[in-house]
Amino acid sequence: MRPLSAKIAAIAPSATIEITEKARKMQAAGTDVISLSIGEPDFPTPAHITKACIDALNRGETHYTAGKGIPELLNAIAGKIVQENKIPCTPDQVIVGCGAKNSIYEACEAVLSPGDEAVILDPSWVSYEPCVQIAGGVPVHHPMHPKTFQVDDTVLEKISEKTRMLIINSPSNPSGVILNNESLRLISDICQDHDLIVISDEIYEKLIYRKTHISIGAFPGMEDRTITVNGFSKAYAMTGWRLGYAVASKEIIGYMNKVQQHTISHPTTFAMYGGVAALKGPQECIEEMRFEFEKRCSYVLKSMEEMGLSYAPADGAFYAYVKVDGNDAEVATHWLEKGHVAVTPGSAFHHPGWIRISYAASMDRLKEAMNRISAAL
Repeated sequence: MRPLSAKIAAIAPSATIEITEKARKMQAAGTDVISLSIGEPDFPTPAHITKACIDALNRGETHYTAGKGIPELLNAIAGKIVQENKIPCTPDQVIVGCGAKNSIYEACEAVLSPGDEAVILDPSWVSYEPCVQIAGGVPVHHPMHPKTFQVDDTVLEKISEKTRMLIINSPSNPSGVILNNESLRLISDICQDHDLIVISDEIYEKLIYRKTHISIGAFPGMEDRTITVNGFSKAYAMTGWRLGYAVASKEIIGYMNKVQQHTISHPTTFAMYGGVAALKGPQECIEEMRFEFEKRCSYVLKSMEEMGLSYAPADGAFYAYVKVDGNDAEVATHWLEKGHVAVTPGSAFHHPGWIRISYAASMDRLKEAMNRISAAL
């Protein structure tokens, strides 16, 4: 048989999923593993959202629908973007995909031609680089400031004639850091000076502690240069629903829709009615989850301090990003094999020497996990 795709062969598998699978195998063998390695809320999907989906099923909403998403959801997203994110938006500037990851991939396909470069700020979510590569682009990594995890003008060193895109994530996975106004202003200026597009991944925007979220798409001159990506997985505990969306110029959305038409066709029809209920229904469920996450965050960070470990500014999301001594992959393996706690090494995020700890687990399990990590140290 001839070799399979060299392009796909060059892409690394998801490190977060790999570690989770290893932990599951240990659990299946009878080991009590506490998994703090995957980014998934441990809360159930709010009942009113689930009910809307069930009602849609009972109505027979089980067939093909509009490629970019049902009109009710496109309208709800556009209204949310205008009201909350202060970005000008109409329903024809929205596309609904199978999760934010799907929207990021489609955005890369829509913008990048083969050989175009996309600057990725590290530490960075594991799937940005593969999305760029699959689209034929070239990922160019640049580190954030080592202490503040903000952007400074050293990023200009990575801008070339081949650069077409920057990818930002605020609040960040894995660090939890929120990009401040100065960082976003710098990125805005760079994009306008060098004719670049920015993908702004804002999937964690509702899970913020003591800070304020700012959308770069609201900056003057960035309306047509920004692809704002969001979804329902994190804020509404809807990871398995695979429902996300992107907002951009009509031209970019049109290109993304071409990719969608020939790949997924459209998201699951009845799931989209759950998305409408999420945006249009009561929002207290978000605050309840956010409040609990903030308590867990404080506990985990205090525990890290007691162990003598330093960490990145934890402004949002549900991760503690911790500095460790030695090889981070070896540290993560040691914690899993000796402490039976699964975490993700920073090298998975192109940022060796760090560990990502998800506190999307009950307080009881977190307390046990911190005891085990302390013993392993």
